[in-house]
Amino acid sequence: MIYEPEEDSYLLEKYVKILAKGKVLDIGTGSGILAIAAKNKCKEIMAVDINPEAVALVQKKGIKAIESDLFSEVEGKFDTIIFNPPYLPEDDREDEESKKITTGGKNGNELIERFLKQAKNYLQKEGIILIVFSSLSGDVNRLFKKYGYRQRLLESKKFFFEELFAYELKIN
Repeated sequence: MIYEPEEDSYLLEKYVKILAKGKVLDIGTGSGILAIAAKNKCKEIMAVDINPEAVALVQKKGIKAIESDLFSEVEGKFDTIIFNPPYLPEDDREDEESKKITTGGKNGNELIERFLKQAKNYLQKEGIILIVFSSLSGDVNRLFKKYGYRQRLLESKKFFFEELFAYELKIN
């Protein structure tokens, strides 16, 4: 199962088209929508996903892609890191296959925290992270501060049951 673009993907895509620069890493590429948006603007794009089916799909679209659990197989530093993570809290009613593409952990932000702990090691000094998450994801802003990121809210979008947030992060 591959995550098909939804409101969160389109919100982040808007800012990838504006802000992505240099060497780009798309973490959790899914359908590849964000890598493709970056490819139209930047020369070097690397997409990663834990799902081999997503990796194969993105490779067919002409993007360099590898199977990786976040940064486990990634080498080098990037000017832009894009992350549209699974960010919803765990729901026991959801099947295991679907959980892989929607659930960010028990509280919804555990995967984001893992990402934030590691991302600095792969980001150029003046690099940026473009990330999206939900009001259902717990206190993500606290995690930005905990791991030493300056944040800038790019846009928020309200929906019936949640609010989505697109942020730009830089290393303090």
